[in-house]
Amino acid sequence: MEGDFFPSQWYTDRKMNYVDFGKTGLKVSRLSIGTGTHGWGGRSEQSTLGVDKLASLLRLAYEHGVNFWDTADGYGTHRHIAQALRGIPRDKVVIATKTLVRSAKEVTRDVERFLKELNTDVLDILLLHFVTQADWPRKYASAMDALSQAREQGKVRAVGISCHGLGALEAAAQTEWAEVVLARINRAGVNMDAAPIKVEPLLERLYTAGKAVYGMKVLGCGQLAGDARTAIQYVFQLGTVHTVTIGVSQPEQLYENLRLVEEFAPRYPLRALPQPEPWSH
Repeated sequence: MEGDFFPSQWYTDRKMNYVDFGKTGLKVSRLSIGTGTHGWGGRSEQSTLGVDKLASLLRLAYEHGVNFWDTADGYGTHRHIAQALRGIPRDKVVIATKTLVRSAKEVTRDVERFLKELNTDVLDILLLHFVTQADWPRKYASAMDALSQAREQGKVRAVGISCHGLGALEAAAQTEWAEVVLARINRAGVNMDAAPIKVEPLLERLYTAGKAVYGMKVLGCGQLAGDARTAIQYVFQLGTVHTVTIGVSQPEQLYENLRLVEEFAPRYPLRALPQPEPWSH
């Protein structure tokens, strides 16, 4: 890592907390580094850093225990991720990406393209991106089948959706197919599917159902960054969100998020899941 992008004094304490990510078999850090701030149309705040700078930032996060990287086709950061993976054991990083296509043929095509763009043999997590309607399990059945087939072929490890609507979130809690759910959650209700008081019970239902739940918009697209401490504490207090994905563009932002997650994750562990009833005779 060269140049003046990184300060001379790096954050050195490594106290990252890790959890089993639902029933996926993956273990993830409680902080995920996002690459899609204001991301759409193949661009994001992170993609504009350039391949080398974002790759260096991702590696820096990895060096400090962040083993979960979040991307999407729409963010334009697949090649940045691929660059960051060079020199890092592939099985040490969990990568989530997302597709906007909705037909089986297009999903199959995207799976193959994503594998090439990310220069990997397997996509750890592949989500249907920007799902808004409650009828998505019926409407996107063919895309879901194609993702399930890719999982059976060993090309994808876990599947799910990125929620952008309250109805979609409610349906996810009732749909066995969705192993991973990315949901918008923050204390102020900024850019969320509904007010926190309505979203919180759904996150609890998802978590209790064994889904892998991760939160986005934790800092409200930057509107809550002035009090990141309160914003991050709020999400961990819920006890139903496995990890939070936060996009950063500078090491200083990463260091602040690291410190806060490392403080609050152990203080507010995930809720204990209900144990199955013992057999009665």
